[in-house]
Amino acid sequence: MEIEHEEKAPEARHDEHHHKTVTVTVDGKQHRVPEGHYVVADFKKLVGVDPSKELDEVVRGEFKPLDDNQRIHIKGGEVFVSHARQGGSS
Repeated sequence: MEIEHEEKAPEARHDEHHHKTVTVTVDGKQHRVPEGHYVVADFKKLVGVDPSKELDEVVRGEFKPLDDNQRIHIKGGEVFVSHARQGGSS
């Protein structure tokens, strides 16, 4: 009697778009998203942030502004806050 096992180690399937789903908080609401790298503008669409708003990441209690073209790495547990864009003249 032969028993077949189709299970593969998670490491073997890592490159096949099987990303872990993690939780992030945006404007006080939790969102489940695939872990990985995102362009900020795409991440905003994914979590329902108006594209006209700016997005900041809260890191150790400080607001870190994110540029829409910047790449971010989502690992889970990140906290973000969106807000109206500020005037750019100085």
